Amino acid sequence: MLQSLVNQSVTVRLKWGQTAYMGTLVSADSYMNIQLSSTEEFVDGKSTGSLGQVLIRCNNVLWISGNRSSGSADVKMYV
Repeated sequence: MLQSLVNQSVTVRLKWGQTAYMGTLVSADSYMNIQLSSTEEFVDGKSTGSLGQVLIRCNNVLWISGNRSSGSADVKMYV
C-alpha cells in the first residue's frame, strides 16, 4: 500500500514534537524508512522552511498520508 504513494505528494508525521514533513515520496523500504524529495518541514502547523532531500528513519514515523490531488483519495497509514 505504501508503494502506491511513490512519486506522489505525502505528509509524514513524526512521533516527536508536533513535527511533520510534506514532500514527494521517492522510496520506502520494508522497514518503512522513508525518502522524500522537495520536502518542507512543519512544526506546530507552521512551515519552518524547505529541506530538499530527506531520509526519515522508520522508528520516528507516527503516520504517513497521501496528499489529495484531483480525483484521488487520501491513504493514511498508522504505525
